[in-house]
Amino acid sequence: MTDGTRELVIAMDGPAGAGKSTVARIVANRLGYLYIDTGAMYRALALKALRLGIPESDGEALADLAESTEVELRRAPDGGNRVLLDGEDVTAEIRSPAVSAVVSQVSAVPRLRQRLIEIQRSMARAGGVVMDGRDIGSYVLPHADRKFYITASLQERARRRVAQLRAEGHEADLAAVEAEIARRDEQD
Repeated sequence: MTDGTRELVIAMDGPAGAGKSTVARIVANRLGYLYIDTGAMYRALALKALRLGIPESDGEALADLAESTEVELRRAPDGGNRVLLDGEDVTAEIRSPAVSAVVSQVSAVPRLRQRLIEIQRSMARAGGVVMDGRDIGSYVLPHADRKFYITASLQERARRRVAQLRAEGHEADLAAVEAEIARRDEQD
């Protein structure tokens, strides 16, 4: 699918747990496009901050961390991404409850955010990408060729997240996960 001169840039937007990544991955696979999970990039930086003991409230240290960290997305055989943090595959680790608890605060740091947005825009420049995130269509890629907003009820998003966490071997309580998603919705 092209606009006549280049492959399209497609933006998938919506709240946490709505299914953006699932839909974006399917669309990218069907079109043969690169799938870019921007949330994974923020999660990787949040993981590194946790490992280094950098509090999510220390914006300056988090911004410096973003400047000195390499986050890379590689296409996995299933069409999803492998997330590399300074060369280490952290794909499973970035979905932990500990990372989920701090990623919204980490992603709110202006300088950190700007660095990742520059990288994301650069990745989209040539087209042929499907990018998902909570402000992709409105801010990161406001001129995307196609924009979609994916949503689901808070209860459904919490149910999906609990199933995902349990499938990955993590303990998960539905009420706690629902409260966490509601908190993230407020922050985002």
